[in-house]
Amino acid sequence: MSQILHLASAGDLEKLLPMVVRYHAGAGIEMSDEARMEAVQPLLDGSPLGAVWFIGPKMAPVGYVAVSFGWSIEMGGMDAFIDELWVREKVRGRGMGSEALSALIPALEGAGVKALHLEVADGNAAERIYKRAGFKRRSFTLMTRVT
Repeated sequence: MSQILHLASAGDLEKLLPMVVRYHAGAGIEMSDEARMEAVQPLLDGSPLGAVWFIGPKMAPVGYVAVSFGWSIEMGGMDAFIDELWVREKVRGRGMGSEALSALIPALEGAGVKALHLEVADGNAAERIYKRAGFKRRSFTLMTRVT
């Protein structure tokens, strides 16, 4: 895919989980370690429903992006959702998030993804990066029911 993104696999759980914990802490996501592991492991094991890529050098990544896949009649076929994108605080502002998106988007398009979605909180500084990458706000509100 690129030098900036490296597909995470089954043996990467111990490398990925601390990053996910840090992202969740900063985003106010409360989740037990067991539930977090159960959510991440299938993606590392090759689930067709999603994937995780490390951002940065393969041996010492500085972040990750998790993508889930779905289907949208409105969008004309397979769509994807950037579920989580996180870059270590000390390297933010150096363009690594933008570079990761620049590599991810054409790779997903090449795999047949017709639309790529993400959530961004009002006031999140990353919104400018997403806008530069071609994301636009839609006039819909995402609603969620946790089961």
